[in-house]
Amino acid sequence: MTELEFEYLRNFLKQRSGLALTAEKRYLAESRLTPVCRRFGIASLGDLIGSLKLAQNGAIERAVVEAMTTNETFFFRDRIPFDLFRDTLLPEALARNAGRRRLRIWCAAASTGQEPYSLAMLLQEAGPRLAGWQVEIVATDLSTEVIEKAKLGLYSHFEVQRGLPVQWLIKYFTQVGEQWQIAPSLRAMVDYRQLNLLHSFASLGQFDVIYCRNVLIYFDAPTKSDVLARLAAQLTPEGALLLGAAETVIGLTDRLNPHPKHRGLYGHARPAAARPAEMVPPLRVAAGV
Repeated sequence: MTELEFEYLRNFLKQRSGLALTAEKRYLAESRLTPVCRRFGIASLGDLIGSLKLAQNGAIERAVVEAMTTNETFFFRDRIPFDLFRDTLLPEALARNAGRRRLRIWCAAASTGQEPYSLAMLLQEAGPRLAGWQVEIVATDLSTEVIEKAKLGLYSHFEVQRGLPVQWLIKYFTQVGEQWQIAPSLRAMVDYRQLNLLHSFASLGQFDVIYCRNVLIYFDAPTKSDVLARLAAQLTPEGALLLGAAETVIGLTDRLNPHPKHRGLYGHARPAAARPAEMVPPLRVAAGV
């Protein structure tokens, strides 16, 4: 792959997925796209780029984007965002929405489903407190391939060992050959949809909690600002946005404020006239469940 071909690939990925591929990642592109060439019977990476330029094969274009986007995930990844949901966000939402008894959660960039299923298990553990509630978990991803895997809820022994408590493996999974499948009741709790974060997601409606972790790090600053502004529009007035540990809203949008006590947690910014000299956090901190 020549320098010009690599530059075309970088622009293609930026336009299609928001991925800002840096110049030093050329080796990564070559290693991930070589299998795509084999899959479609394409002789070289140069010929693959030539096919992208012709824009005549949507399957090849999708395969390139999906090969280059990262789908690393595991159950209860980084743990703290899930403890925060159990101990703070869920009880806050239950108190706030007691009248309408409805709770909506969105997992953006959900990959193969471990994040939304982790939340589904926490909701199952909440038990009687959610009796009579309408609970919806919407999980989206750019990749149709990982969405299909997530819908099946089938995971290897290695995948269920990563972050999943043994007692919950026994409680919520059934062994199917050499794999483990999550319970049908949990699969039914998650609505999987294909979605590109670069496109409008206004049709999804508003959410009490949005998880959008470890995806903004692959975008450039203008794309981050755009996505964050649109995420803010999908939050209910006291809703919560959770980003990855290496991500922030600071310097990117004035529509969201970081929570002073919980790293990675953000809520709507209050109008300046409504704030005293010291910032009032838009999210309260509830006692543990």
